[in-house]
Amino acid sequence: MAKQIGTVTHWYDKIGVAVIKLTGPLGKGDRIKIKKGDEEFEETVSSLQIDHADADKAKKGADAAVKLSQRAKEGAQVFLE
Repeated sequence: MAKQIGTVTHWYDKIGVAVIKLTGPLGKGDRIKIKKGDEEFEETVSSLQIDHADADKAKKGADAAVKLSQRAKEGAQVFLE
C-alpha cells in the first residue's frame, strides 16, 4: 500500500528536478510514485538535496529536491512505494 509523503511544489525543467514538500520522511534509494490526474510514474530516488546540499535522508516538513527522469507537474502527489 503506497503512503503519500509529499506534494510537488516546483519543477525545474532544465535540470529535471522536482521540489517536494514532505509530509513524511524520504531517503536515497526509496521507490516513489508521482501522480497527478491520470498521469503517474515510478522512480527510485538517486539524487536528494536539502537547501542545495546533498543528503541521504530528508525529514517530514523539509523541501526536498529530487532529480527525476520525467516531468512532475506542480501539485502532483508523491507516494512511497
